[in-house]
Amino acid sequence: MTELQFDGEVALVTGAGRGIGRGHALELARRGARVVVNDIGGPPGSPAQQVTEEISKAGGQAVASHDSVATPDGGAAIVAQALAAFGQLDIVVNNAGILRDKSFGNLTPDLVDDVLDVHLRGAFHVLIPAWRHMKECGYGRIVNTTSAAGLFGNFGQANYGAAKAELVGLTRVLAVEGRKAGINVNAVAPAAATRMNADMLGDRAALIPPEAIAPVVAFLAHRDCTLSGQVLSVGGGHVSAVLTSVTRGITDAALSAETVRDRLAEIFDPQGAVIPRHIGDDLGQLFAALAAEGG
Repeated sequence: MTELQFDGEVALVTGAGRGIGRGHALELARRGARVVVNDIGGPPGSPAQQVTEEISKAGGQAVASHDSVATPDGGAAIVAQALAAFGQLDIVVNNAGILRDKSFGNLTPDLVDDVLDVHLRGAFHVLIPAWRHMKECGYGRIVNTTSAAGLFGNFGQANYGAAKAELVGLTRVLAVEGRKAGINVNAVAPAAATRMNADMLGDRAALIPPEAIAPVVAFLAHRDCTLSGQVLSVGGGHVSAVLTSVTRGITDAALSAETVRDRLAEIFDPQGAVIPRHIGDDLGQLFAALAAEGG
């Protein structure tokens, strides 16, 4: 089996000082990538610096980045450091994240803004300058990090879940825009024990170590990967695809609220559902259904 290598390529991993991000940085470096290890907190002895030294001791190349993704200037500085250190940027893994969990009635604006600044706006702050470089080069691989909380919901995580769901939208749109530019964009939804959730997981934490996410990210970041706009759920050696499907539904020229009430079973019937690649596929199914009804 031919091993996927990243010789000559440069990868930027945000939130790479600990946990899941550290695993990404080490795996990409092990496979030959030069890595920008981003995490807040300056040297000496910072998490980013520790991971950088770990990579260097193993024979790899890495630099530590301590700028925050939470501001436009921080995102621009991170990308600028990658270009200054290595002259190129081929891969971006948006992994930086924080938790500020509260039940919805107890949320305050600062708790919402803190989470959006890191997860959602942080991805934009890094990706906008990175995207421009990748587009000029005609190549790039981007891996965003979503969550089951955003895909399926979880109590007490309205701020986190909303940010993570929005990252799926960003992934889908950039996959469309990147198609002609040679840029593939995908996302992972990790299930992993980290310092943010280990207490909640208890004995099950050992089943889903943070480093178990890295092999999937390495595949999605590789130039041989042709997927784009996809979300993979990953944890403890298990990988599955998260699919957004649209049912065949119903078509009724005299549609009323009562029609919806009485035909819910048909609307939700998964038989014959399709998985749109982009909005055009969804609209295509809609117009085909309307044409069939009219015909």
